[in-house]
Amino acid sequence: MKPVRFFGAGAFALGLSVAALVTPPAIAEELPDQVILFKNINIFDGKSDKLIKGLDVMVVRNKIHKVAKDIPTGGSYEVEVTTGGERKVQLVADFAPSVYEITVMEAGAETTKKEVEVQVIDGGGRTLLPGFIETHAHLMLMGPSISAMEANSTWEDFGIHGTRMAEMYLMQGFTTVRDAGGANGGLRRAIDAGQIVGPRYYPSGAFLGTRGGHADFASFTAPPGTESNFSRLNMAREVDSVADVQKFGRNNFRMGATQLKYMQSGGVVSPFDPWQLLAGSKAEIEAAVQVANVYGSYVMAHSYRKEAIMNALNAGVKSIEHGFSFDCEIAELMKEKGAYITTNLTAFDPGLLTIPAVANQPSSLAKAKSASATFANYIPSMKKCPVKRGFQTDCVGSVAACNIQIAYEKHLNNEFFGPYQSLVTLTSTGGEIVALSGDFMNPYPEGKLGVIEEGAYADILIVDGNPLEDFSVVGTGDQWFGADPRPESPESIRVIMKDGKIYKNTL
Repeated sequence: MKPVRFFGAGAFALGLSVAALVTPPAIAEELPDQVILFKNINIFDGKSDKLIKGLDVMVVRNKIHKVAKDIPTGGSYEVEVTTGGERKVQLVADFAPSVYEITVMEAGAETTKKEVEVQVIDGGGRTLLPGFIETHAHLMLMGPSISAMEANSTWEDFGIHGTRMAEMYLMQGFTTVRDAGGANGGLRRAIDAGQIVGPRYYPSGAFLGTRGGHADFASFTAPPGTESNFSRLNMAREVDSVADVQKFGRNNFRMGATQLKYMQSGGVVSPFDPWQLLAGSKAEIEAAVQVANVYGSYVMAHSYRKEAIMNALNAGVKSIEHGFSFDCEIAELMKEKGAYITTNLTAFDPGLLTIPAVANQPSSLAKAKSASATFANYIPSMKKCPVKRGFQTDCVGSVAACNIQIAYEKHLNNEFFGPYQSLVTLTSTGGEIVALSGDFMNPYPEGKLGVIEEGAYADILIVDGNPLEDFSVVGTGDQWFGADPRPESPESIRVIMKDGKIYKNTL
């Protein structure tokens, strides 16, 4: 089939594909019902270190259709489309300031005619940028502790909490969330079907981890292999052999996971596992990678200790979670392997030791103090030997508490790495990370995420001011513990669009 050939200055406005023209009866259905045109804006495209000024952005359906100067809101254009062989279709489009009237002609005979509304949004000189991407969240985990969720929570509790978290994330400007364990495909199905409001969603299914490791959420006296609340709901699975990893990894994909999460290190606020733990054999980690590769996807690994990180990378893991022992040797291997890292910078906040879940548990407090001393070189190492880093909040708790933590995590990114690196972390790098789920398991494979460019998904924010100069406009908060509850959505985020649909517009 020959490529589509467009003639005429305004041809871009039609948003038609060759496939839409092959069968005339389907043409009317393929025409967009609405075109949205953003004018008088400056653009952060997800990658450039300066705003791009003087461009307009046109959205047709759920994609960015055109990024250009002075896109007209009126005029008349003709387009000739060749679909192969001798078949030609002539399209005539008359544009009024508020309505596109598109007439499709074939062989000189009119076949369909449709009016398309044009919504023009004047940005008033504000900044248009990609929707934010959270690469490590736990939307289903309401807390207040692992033991409480294990003993006292039902699937209704988890589902209601996940629904509220999804809406909160979207209204904080996050149009995409990668869930790092504890959620299957149901929440995504509900979001994508329009039953609930939320971001694009990339769940990992059940945490995969060894007995006594960071995914062992069973009660203290539970014998090995005992079914737990988390295992019944496929939120966490004990894997102690290659066969276990294969079985439960495959089951995760069956349950709607887009990637696998392997718990390779221990943690701090967890009952059985020292943070220094090297959990899982080389063969078991490689088994997780092999299962993910079969599905065209990848493994993200919860890794603290340097040996754990290096082992994961050498096994083929593509996303290191937390990675607090990061140094320049790890950076070199990450670049060689094409890997990414996501880190919750709140782990470097001095107030971490005062969290009740830490301060009230002697074992957790001892682990936190030890970890803080060991991880002190993370930020200077990341500045000296930077790698591709995704935004991570890793909040487990109430919606209100996570709202505060998200804003504080944004603030810390700017404090440690400045506005430009923070914006890239929140946008284009996150888009690259979620795209690792590949052609088979990626639920949104038809466009890029985290960038403003033609053909990318129309996940768009408009914020007051210039975030490269005043990062607070993205909705930061400079206090974590003791902070006042945050609003449903930051005032400075004026427009939130996901998949071409506007969820907030205060312009």
